[in-house]
Amino acid sequence: MMNKAERDRHPLIAVVGPCASGKSLLVRALRERGYNAREVVQEHSYVPAMWQIITQPDTLIYLDVSWEAARLRRPTDAGPARWEEQAHRLRHARQHAHLYLDTDDLTPQEVLERALAFLDAGRAVGS
Repeated sequence: MMNKAERDRHPLIAVVGPCASGKSLLVRALRERGYNAREVVQEHSYVPAMWQIITQPDTLIYLDVSWEAARLRRPTDAGPARWEEQAHRLRHARQHAHLYLDTDDLTPQEVLERALAFLDAGRAVGS
């Protein structure tokens, strides 16, 4: 676990969203660039504030994806009801997100670029 000085230098970025929204790709890309990023698999939890309780992030990024787009990214037998349930489970995180991105029509690179632009803007403001 990071101490306060380390956390001040490397704020924790949590990435949450439904399955196939691009969470793991974004977290990997952020880490490769030196960010302290963590994927939160909140979509499988019945605890609305799990993202907050477990990770206590400085920044929360919510990646969204429709059922139709998710099916194209990762074939599944799950129907639209599963996405509705995930949206319900994720509502607290979505309400508290600092950045919301609908990834349906975005490439992983575009998601990364938007996240970096947001994070870099926040650094400039906090400096």
